Amino acid sequence: MEEVPDSKSFRLRDIVELFGGDIIGDAGTMVTQVASIKSAKSGNLIFFGDKRLRKELLNTKASAVILSHDDSSLTNLPKIVTTNPYAYFAQVSRFINPPDKMPCGVSKYAVVSETAKIAHNSSIGPNVVISDHAHIHSNANVEAGCYIGKKATIGEGVKMYPNVTIADGCIIGANTVIQAGAVIGGDGFGLARSGKSWIKIPQLGRVIIGDNCEIGANTTIDRAVFDSTKIGEYSQIDNLVQIAHNVIIGDHAIIAAQVGIAGSTFIGNHVKIGGQAGLSGHLEI
Repeated sequence: MEEVPDSKSFRLRDIVELFGGDIIGDAGTMVTQVASIKSAKSGNLIFFGDKRLRKELLNTKASAVILSHDDSSLTNLPKIVTTNPYAYFAQVSRFINPPDKMPCGVSKYAVVSETAKIAHNSSIGPNVVISDHAHIHSNANVEAGCYIGKKATIGEGVKMYPNVTIADGCIIGANTVIQAGAVIGGDGFGLARSGKSWIKIPQLGRVIIGDNCEIGANTTIDRAVFDSTKIGEYSQIDNLVQIAHNVIIGDHAIIAAQVGIAGSTFIGNHVKIGGQAGLSGHLEI
């Protein structure tokens, strides 16, 4: 690939060499950032996938557009034509806007157990607490105020935003992202009736989250009673979701905001659950 003249400027041909697709128009068109159709200006790359926005497409100030073969005749702008414009746009946006990487090392304001193991190239922010025998693998990024419990494992490349709680013994898979305020491994809601009162049942298990997942802000995933609450790899969980103890969620699941899943429910691979859906316990989806 030809040398790119600026680290934040990319020719359409450079993008196609990375992600595929076909170019119609000037392959040397430069873009510096992605944007929406309505807010785009010169130097921006947009995507088009909603025919209700045809008028906006005609009037956009963007320099180039990503769209499908069927829509390629709707604009005279330089364009990248692909079978899935939205997914292509997501790849390009991630490329142009990589996540910030915090400096490696442990903040002097962190509290770290002498028995914890932290990879030298991980980043531990201020006011983080890392408990006994916790293990932080390489390239992990633990931002301010996070708590990591005893014998917890944080996988390679994990990104934890501020004030995340990882309870004792929980395992977070490689490259998983956990947004601010999430609680992984809180006690499940286990109670036994005794006359007119309730007896709390100790929650002795853990949570295991697979590789390449994302857990949304203020989402809670409860530890199992005895074994493990499990989230499969590549699953995406939105903000404000409650996952109860002993739940098992398969790979590539997607769960939207304010879903509540009661205990011991099994959810298979590639399942989609819409916002505010409620699932009772001991179901199989």
